[in-house]
Amino acid sequence: MAEAYIVEAVRTPVGRRGGGLSAVHPADLGAHVLTALMERSGVDPAAVEDVVFGCLDTVGPQAGDIARTCWLAAGLPEEVPGVTVDRQCGSSQQALHFAAQGVLSGTQDLVVAGGVQNMSQIPIAFATRQAAEPLGLTEGPFAGSQGWRARYGDRPVNQFLGAEEIARKWDITREAMEEFALRSHQRAIRAIDEGRFDRETVAYGDVVHDEGPRRDTGKEKMAGLQPLVEGGRLTAALSSQISDGASALLIASERAVREHGLTPRARVHHLSVRGEDPIRMLTAPIPATAHALKKSGMTLGQIDLVEINEAFASVVLAWLKETGADPGKVNVNGGAIALGHPLGATGTRLMTTLVHELERTGGRYGLQTMCEGGGQANVTIVERL
Repeated sequence: MAEAYIVEAVRTPVGRRGGGLSAVHPADLGAHVLTALMERSGVDPAAVEDVVFGCLDTVGPQAGDIARTCWLAAGLPEEVPGVTVDRQCGSSQQALHFAAQGVLSGTQDLVVAGGVQNMSQIPIAFATRQAAEPLGLTEGPFAGSQGWRARYGDRPVNQFLGAEEIARKWDITREAMEEFALRSHQRAIRAIDEGRFDRETVAYGDVVHDEGPRRDTGKEKMAGLQPLVEGGRLTAALSSQISDGASALLIASERAVREHGLTPRARVHHLSVRGEDPIRMLTAPIPATAHALKKSGMTLGQIDLVEINEAFASVVLAWLKETGADPGKVNVNGGAIALGHPLGATGTRLMTTLVHELERTGGRYGLQTMCEGGGQANVTIVERL
């Protein structure tokens, strides 16, 4: 049976909105991690068969197949192609899936998977607004679709409303979410102070560490914030941060490992993706995790570490309630509430952190999942080697 191995994994620090990476062209952010990936792996870049990158809002500096642009901006061989993937927040996790599937199929031996996003320059859903406004539309991609309206009516498609519905449905209080958010910051700060991210991050100029974690935050500050939705429970402190960054992995076949003298760090054990209600949008990690465990024949008890994207505190807390997972194994170095969520880069950022943390702790299996626009969720299970 063919195997797909992760042989290298790197990322930039995550910059906060308007922070140290905000003025960097997205192609240069992506080029930065690609250069580091090739240098660390020691692989001849010409041996890479494809570059699969995740990115949302591919307009302006993120347009024109940013995967290809990043590779070329890094000065890497022109004969290596690139393709850009959009599965919303799970775009680079899907890039990893596509890369691993190319290797597992036997049609490719070395594939780069990664992602890039500069949200300071291109705000979330900017591309949707740009496309809709000249046409006099206000509902983005759903406006004017008779099939969509017949199926879902005029219910608003809004991540904030979805996150609020989750909090109500699972009876998650604002106080519980604030405790979770504070813990995310505390874990991220501890990880930075203990140097847990040092091996996985490649400084960009003066940006050496993740900029998002707040050392001065606390329950009192969080309690004073206004809800995102009138009468709601969620605030900005309970949501992922708008961020800038890039990340990349090198996926190799057994043949590539032999021919290039590589040392596999993790084996891709399972890949899957599932969908659920696109209006509530953010609950798909729950059925996706159940599906992945059933298909892989595993239990959560066998999983040593979990990375689930902290799009909103309610998303992770509902997932914990439904799965019964041990909170002590989940996002042990903080999550997107503290570290930020550079949309297209987050999937491979999470996997980069997961692989390095498995190595640090000696864990065997790690699971990654995240909610995605359209009510979707990828699940990846890896085995440390």
